[in-house]
Amino acid sequence: MGTVLVRHAHTLVTMDRDRREISDGGVFIRDNVIEQVGPTSELPSEADEIIDLSGHIVMPGLVNTHHHMYQTLTRAMAQDSNLFNWLKTLYPIWAGLTSEAVYISALTAMAELILSGCTTSSDHLYIYPNDARIDDEIRAAQEIGMRFHAARGSMSLGESQGGLPPDSVVEKEEDILRDSQRAIETYHDPSRHSMLRIVLAPCSPFSVTPDLMRESVKMAQEYDVLLHTHLAETLDEEQFCLETFGRRPVEYMQDLGWMGDHVWHAHSVFVNDEEVKLFAETDTGVAHCPNSNMRLGSGVAPILAYRAHGVRVGLGVDGSASNDGGHMLGEARQAMLLQRVQHGPEVFSARQALEMATLGGASVLRRDDIGALAPGMSADLIAIDLNRVEYAGALHDPVAATVLCAPLGVDFSMINGRVVVKEGQLTTIDLGPVIERHNQISRALINKEPIPQSK
Repeated sequence: MGTVLVRHAHTLVTMDRDRREISDGGVFIRDNVIEQVGPTSELPSEADEIIDLSGHIVMPGLVNTHHHMYQTLTRAMAQDSNLFNWLKTLYPIWAGLTSEAVYISALTAMAELILSGCTTSSDHLYIYPNDARIDDEIRAAQEIGMRFHAARGSMSLGESQGGLPPDSVVEKEEDILRDSQRAIETYHDPSRHSMLRIVLAPCSPFSVTPDLMRESVKMAQEYDVLLHTHLAETLDEEQFCLETFGRRPVEYMQDLGWMGDHVWHAHSVFVNDEEVKLFAETDTGVAHCPNSNMRLGSGVAPILAYRAHGVRVGLGVDGSASNDGGHMLGEARQAMLLQRVQHGPEVFSARQALEMATLGGASVLRRDDIGALAPGMSADLIAIDLNRVEYAGALHDPVAATVLCAPLGVDFSMINGRVVVKEGQLTTIDLGPVIERHNQISRALINKEPIPQSK
């Protein structure tokens, strides 16, 4: 790749140990790794490529810790439902997913994320009807250039066995474990600056059996990969766990070996004080998904309590059918505002929200190579032109403006040393045909019609 000099940023947000914010800042990159960070005057003056970002704020790429990318195909459905009714409405539609549908929806979701400032994302794909495979998402990530944690999800507990999903969308547990092993052995790259890692992610307490949860723990330990699932998202889930397992969701997960530094849980809204302490004591991570929790009326996660106890917390946009969007800066803004509604305006600052969206997400995914602009870190960075109407009047504090003002898309993005957004446009794929095909597939799925052949 050679060397790249990014220079003359209006403000460079490092998120380094000192949380430096550098005026007229820049970054010198060699291949895919940051070599120097500082004022432009202190950086080398020559490089193979020089990128001038005068008038821009430059930040580390944002990290998304929970998503369901296939759900871009079914946005704005079950508009007034809670989680369980929403799922029951959508499961029969998702039963029509195909390999192409998963691939196109992943490309669409990743494009939306990247254009909103995200450079690293996990995705929780837990439904595999027809010929759909985790490989379809991985192909999309490699084409668009996103750093990706592919969570091989699963559902095995159908309605006939007391679970929530219909039997038509669950898999046999031996098939799940076999394909999970294949995905790890084929794709998982544990190296520093890795672009692709595999996660094991049985869906939820109400859609998989205790045996599958335990076997997933064994496989994760054998291959040294992370574990992820939904937990304590709603009161309905809490009631299900009490009636089915005789335990609250967190206690149930602890019994199964699903608390620890190799685990992170999505949502974790309905937890008591002792359970928050358990998260801290076991170093278990949390993906906070404020927009989705609000859209479904699920509740508000106790983020201040988690932070006070030192729990690792990152942001997740969650599924694009329960959030109906995938905007990472918008998620950071909502996280900040939601805590202020509950606890007052002084409890959660714009900079704390940005930290959760960068370093917080990196810690949840167990990455020490992303989330900050510092020597030795991956060359993942984003930039936004400050000369925008939405920021007018806020340039006295451009860092806070990125969260307090209306959420904007990025004008520039680099992932792993490669420019993926330039002047607000993706450089790696032609997005127009992807959106057109995505809408064709979406219409067919929602109308329960055969997906038309692509041209």
